[in-house]
Amino acid sequence: MKLLLDTHVLLWWLDDSPRLPPQMRELISDPERTVFVSTATAWEIRMKQKIGKLDLPAQFDAALDSSAFHWLPVSRAHADYTAQLPFHHRDPFDRMLIAQAHCEGFTLLTADARLAAYGKNILWISSP
Repeated sequence: MKLLLDTHVLLWWLDDSPRLPPQMRELISDPERTVFVSTATAWEIRMKQKIGKLDLPAQFDAALDSSAFHWLPVSRAHADYTAQLPFHHRDPFDRMLIAQAHCEGFTLLTADARLAAYGKNILWISSP
């Protein structure tokens, strides 16, 4: 299973947050899995940082750069697929991650219960 991390999951992982459920920690750290981060996630993080909704630790960039995660670019096919998704959730960043997971056959790892409505390719694990 190839994993695509939801933005909050990435942030929790890099911060070694107790909010990251143990099952997620195990999945992400499994050396047999390939873990991806979308460029849409990088965009979302920087947008939230710019408008003051997110404070990043000083070592954020270094932690991200030293991670073993692979970057998944946003393609036109991903953008086109967002139009096929039902409107269970309207956040454009989340919709892009869902589309990428569906198009690439990856599993989106999230703690956002609203995304579970998309079923296929979504692994929802509640946060403690």
